[in-house]
Amino acid sequence: MSATPSPAAGRLRYFAISWFAVVMGIGGGAVAWNKAEKVFGIGLPVGMLLGYFALAAFAAIAVIYGIKAARHPQAVKAEFSHPVRLSFFPAVSISLILLAVVFQETQPLFSRVLWSIGAPVQLLLAVHVISAWIRHDIFQVQHSNPAWFIPVVGNVLVPIAGVAYAPLALSWFFFSIGIFFWLALFGIIFNRMIFHGMLPERLMPTLFILIAPPAVSFIAYLRMIGEVDAFAHILYHIALFFTLLVLAQGRLFAKLGFYLSWWACSFPIAAVTVATLLYYERLGGAFFAGLSIALLALLSGLLIMLVVRTALGIAGGTICVEE
Repeated sequence: MSATPSPAAGRLRYFAISWFAVVMGIGGGAVAWNKAEKVFGIGLPVGMLLGYFALAAFAAIAVIYGIKAARHPQAVKAEFSHPVRLSFFPAVSISLILLAVVFQETQPLFSRVLWSIGAPVQLLLAVHVISAWIRHDIFQVQHSNPAWFIPVVGNVLVPIAGVAYAPLALSWFFFSIGIFFWLALFGIIFNRMIFHGMLPERLMPTLFILIAPPAVSFIAYLRMIGEVDAFAHILYHIALFFTLLVLAQGRLFAKLGFYLSWWACSFPIAAVTVATLLYYERLGGAFFAGLSIALLALLSGLLIMLVVRTALGIAGGTICVEE
């Protein structure tokens, strides 16, 4: 007589690669708080605590997903060929690069190791995802969604720590790829949203990802150039407009249930918070000081809500289930 699989064993099959968005959100929060502590002289080690929380989350998620890969290889293979979930695989390399940014000042050797692993993995995954878009016939207009920006964000994230760990030309290489495909994909995704119906409810929170490419690009460009020039102004204000545009959809988001995809809104808000802190640090102004504080408060409340709702979802068995 065979043993009946436990509920946990059954849910392992549905442990999605998109869980790494949790690391991106918490890690982004750590970077934002680290910057805020410097800019405003805050004496609380919130950024450090969030950084270790993000590191622990990465380790736990990586172990669980590794067990899934060992026990349910076909489920992992299905995700890797899925027209939507494929775009979440670069969240693994983005998490490594983001953790490298988090620990760059406090643990530079550890940061360098993380970046040295994350950057080449990011490049390989970006090449694979873009090749899949070119070669396969499974992709349709309805499959395009803001999550397709994830491989792009990973590329423009590389220079933030990379300027200290590699020749500047390598940072420009990754930055150029990210900028090009951000613009190319934006036209495709915007066309899909206007002319081909609304996104499915589970994917609606990915609208926040529209904020991430210009916000992260601004941060990376500032790291490479060292000053807020005309192009930096353009990148920052595009990010600010998309933040306003997405937040204006508040009524729509209020009607949605809770899904793991809600974590997609955390990293973009963290990115625009860091960008605003940098903008205020370089140029000053009471408006940007207030905006920095408001975005940091929004980000902090959002992370608390997401952690609580995720914990409740795990306890209630509503997460890691068949869709």
